[in-house]
Amino acid sequence: MNYHFDFDVLLPGQYRDWLLDGLWTTLQLSGVSLVFALLLAIIVAVMRMSPLKTLRAISASYVEFVRNTPLLVQMLFWYFGASQLFSDSAAQWLYAHNYEFVAAAFALVFYTAAFMAEDIRSGFRAIPREQMEAARASGLSFLQSVRFVVLPQAMRVSVPPLISQALNLIKNSSLAMAIGVAELTYQARQIESYTFKSFEAFAAATVLYLVISLIVTAAGHLYATRARGRIYA
Repeated sequence: MNYHFDFDVLLPGQYRDWLLDGLWTTLQLSGVSLVFALLLAIIVAVMRMSPLKTLRAISASYVEFVRNTPLLVQMLFWYFGASQLFSDSAAQWLYAHNYEFVAAAFALVFYTAAFMAEDIRSGFRAIPREQMEAARASGLSFLQSVRFVVLPQAMRVSVPPLISQALNLIKNSSLAMAIGVAELTYQARQIESYTFKSFEAFAAATVLYLVISLIVTAAGHLYATRARGRIYA
């Protein structure tokens, strides 16, 4: 093997800065997408549990459509397809103001929310039906019963699968490089193009993704441990 490993390209300097900038962009994209995906997932999950057949049909259609189409296709749609709905001046303004980031966030939010909604719905179904019936019998409306009685318990049950979805979102953010978002994978590819050090560039990106994932996993485990402690206290 004639390849000469040289990790010095990742020492303080231009290429290290590129990698750190990509890491920061990945964290921003993942964080923003995770917050809005969770909010949308809760809404969709509640719609799926609604007594109104129309709301159940709309939410079920959304979940099935998103879960059965590739994320990359959805990301390309938001970047190329959705922009066609705007006027030329509006589209030019969007592209001049980091529309790549916005389009990637939209794709990640709608894609991840579909999976999270099913996890939260499973959490709802794990709560005894009698709790909802008791809440309704006490005079609470459907939304009030969900908000104050069922949802808090369902969210605690749903934490482990939601952590898995958060990890998937972070890893899926690497697909944003396809539409020009300068996230971690994009910057690793840039370093490889300039230095021809493929192994070093992508090894560094892999380690950074691993560190992020381990931190998220540890945070989820800590939350679950404390939650169990409060239940059995």
